[in-house]
Amino acid sequence: MLHMLSHELECDAETLAPALPDTLIGEAIALLKDAGRAGLKLATAESCTGGLLSSLLTDVEGTSHVFDRGFVTYSKRSKCDLLGVPAGMIRWHGDVSEEVARAMAWGALQRSDATVAFAITGFTGKAGPTQEAGLVHMACVTEGGYCDHQLYRFGDIGRGATRVAALQAAIHHLRVAVRHPDLPSKSHPARTV
Repeated sequence: MLHMLSHELECDAETLAPALPDTLIGEAIALLKDAGRAGLKLATAESCTGGLLSSLLTDVEGTSHVFDRGFVTYSKRSKCDLLGVPAGMIRWHGDVSEEVARAMAWGALQRSDATVAFAITGFTGKAGPTQEAGLVHMACVTEGGYCDHQLYRFGDIGRGATRVAALQAAIHHLRVAVRHPDLPSKSHPARTV
């Protein structure tokens, strides 16, 4: 099976390839290979990226044994309905917060056959008067108990550029988790990109 995976992943991702940097596509392929070698299965829970991470990971043929599913939960209600994020948590912390990102990741893990789940929530464009454009929370969890959070401040660079930057950060973040699924839980200070 691993030989077949390596052969199938030599193909480039087709659908998103014209819109994404080649390095990002190469990193996504490397992530899928790493996960396949480790016997891990991935799931995603996406808000501000609208399913782009799932799309990138499924643009590579022959990866259904590595990628289980993706949840696109753009609205507050969908986060509650599909991922089990408590409505009170969203009211208290906001839907773009560390707490909600972590809850989204745990919800994706619990509602899938994945061993690693990744969540993204943020503001990709002009946000409200008290909200910061380009602020993105990401969380990664594993069935072994690893739970990591990253906060990124991409700045007001526009929706498309923020989404691509978020994809790059997500792939990097996932590669670390896939290589070290038993790392202790942690949270990192904000990164300004």
